[in-house]
Amino acid sequence: MLDLQLEPGWVSAELAEEFPFVGVVHATLDARPVRSPRAVRERLELMSDRFTGPKAVQMRQQPVPWAYRVFYRQIGIDPDRQPPAPEAAALERMRAGHFKSRNLLDDALLIATVETGVPLYAYDAERVDGAPGLRLSAPGERLGGDGRDLRGGEIVVADSERALAVLFGEPAPSRCVRRESERLLITAVRVKGVPEVSLEEALWTCAEILTEPG
Repeated sequence: MLDLQLEPGWVSAELAEEFPFVGVVHATLDARPVRSPRAVRERLELMSDRFTGPKAVQMRQQPVPWAYRVFYRQIGIDPDRQPPAPEAAALERMRAGHFKSRNLLDDALLIATVETGVPLYAYDAERVDGAPGLRLSAPGERLGGDGRDLRGGEIVVADSERALAVLFGEPAPSRCVRRESERLLITAVRVKGVPEVSLEEALWTCAEILTEPG
């Protein structure tokens, strides 16, 4: 039986004052980004068959995806130009005609995100120092400690030492999951209007796919 510990991340006082409902929940587990087993690939195929054009259009109107759209606008992101992860996955399904299997990690993140409406992101747990949280970036700070320069005041997912990713963006190359990664940190961001149970369901769905034998 999977023993998954879901932990709340920290939020800086400055960010919490401006967005009192924002937060991050995370879990760490032993898993690798190997080829997906047949059962997972079949699950993607079934999800592709169920996810028709009308359902993709309706997704943004559902409570959880809508909450992320609202938060995007609050932080200055146009969700029509940069759709939240569930909508982006739906658009890619319409473009490609199906949900494409990539590897076990990407497939688990995709399935959990589409089924729950909660965007999930993964990091190499061995390259993260301490618990993850949310804060504002400092002027001149570099993504991942060695990546591109960040503007001051961007909301970032961070560990105790550095920014791991701009919120809702891809992890820094030096902190992302690699082929040789064996321990993964999975995160979900809470915003106003998204119940805790939705975050838990997304993380559990992802973890169960990653750890199911075969």
